[in-house]
Amino acid sequence: MRDSYLVFGQPAIEEPEIEEVVDSLRKAWLGTGPKVAEFERRIAAHKEVKHAVAVNSCTAGLHLACLALGLQPGDEVIVPAMTFCATINAVIHSGATPVLVDVDPATFNMDPEDVARKITPRTKALMPVHFAGRACDMSRLTALAEKHGLRIIEDCAHAIETEFLGRKAGTIGDCGVLSFYSTKNIVTGEGGMVLTNDATVAARIKVLALHGMSQDAWKRFSDDGYKHYEVVEAGFKYNMMDLQAAIGMHQITRVERYWNRRLEIWRRYMAAFADLPVVLPAEFEVGSKHALHLFTLLINPDCAPVSRDQFISRMHRQKIGTGVHYRSIPEHPVYQDRFGWKLSDFPVSQKIGETTVSLPLSARLSDEDVKDVIETVRGILE
Repeated sequence: MRDSYLVFGQPAIEEPEIEEVVDSLRKAWLGTGPKVAEFERRIAAHKEVKHAVAVNSCTAGLHLACLALGLQPGDEVIVPAMTFCATINAVIHSGATPVLVDVDPATFNMDPEDVARKITPRTKALMPVHFAGRACDMSRLTALAEKHGLRIIEDCAHAIETEFLGRKAGTIGDCGVLSFYSTKNIVTGEGGMVLTNDATVAARIKVLALHGMSQDAWKRFSDDGYKHYEVVEAGFKYNMMDLQAAIGMHQITRVERYWNRRLEIWRRYMAAFADLPVVLPAEFEVGSKHALHLFTLLINPDCAPVSRDQFISRMHRQKIGTGVHYRSIPEHPVYQDRFGWKLSDFPVSQKIGETTVSLPLSARLSDEDVKDVIETVRGILE
């Protein structure tokens, strides 16, 4: 057994971002300022998109994208049944109605055939989630959007490195939204970023993210002198701080190095677990890039010696953390009560939600950490 607990999803933090945070503290500029602007610039360059607007979470970004694209009460937005609750909640908070579709059993991404079946005259947008960092079938989804006049908001919480047939995830639809939560591939602790090539959409998101004011604090209190602001919309408090951007602006410079390290770990896991009674992640699609955010096993108690929850407990007792990504959306009482969703209507998502478990996959992991994970998994499942 390990001497110390291996926390699931711990980020790799290096000295440059530590020094940058200290610099912000010494300068006493903690809120939205020049480091947020620099982080936006670096993300836009990485994603090859015209506009990147920093916010305090991916959830906030999804909410603002819905509003900036004009979603209103009575509108329907198609979302996958296998995702985090934030995807659903962002649609609800915009006033629109989420409509669930099931997912592909191999990719865990929304099933385009089910999407086509669920489109109605009230459907206004699709919100695909690039699950675990694997690109959705954006060719089929964009074809459906064009046919029915729909907007696309890409949930890229797992997908900062993801590409679909050479195109960057988050730049294929009208908006894409990144997450920099502490377990993500690039982190700021909490934080998100909205991507778009539409200048009007970007401008409205920037205003909505800070109370609906026409000037942010950095511009109001700059060396050019104080500038009055006007409140032009009833906005939100969704802005990112320089303290967060100080971390992210250095993290993004190492995005490929971190991805390559996770690829090494991914390949070790795939080889080590190939003979176990579990379902491994599907092979990578030709021409696309997987962000390698989550490495998932499906543990079916009919085949494996333990259930998923028993596996998690035994891993914990061996001092190795795991995650569940995710219980399917129809499992949660609030959505059952509000929308009448039933698990049986989404059988693929139900099966995944009951059997999935995520293993540690961070660039922070040492070779010894990876060895411990492999030996412990095999000890439980052999």
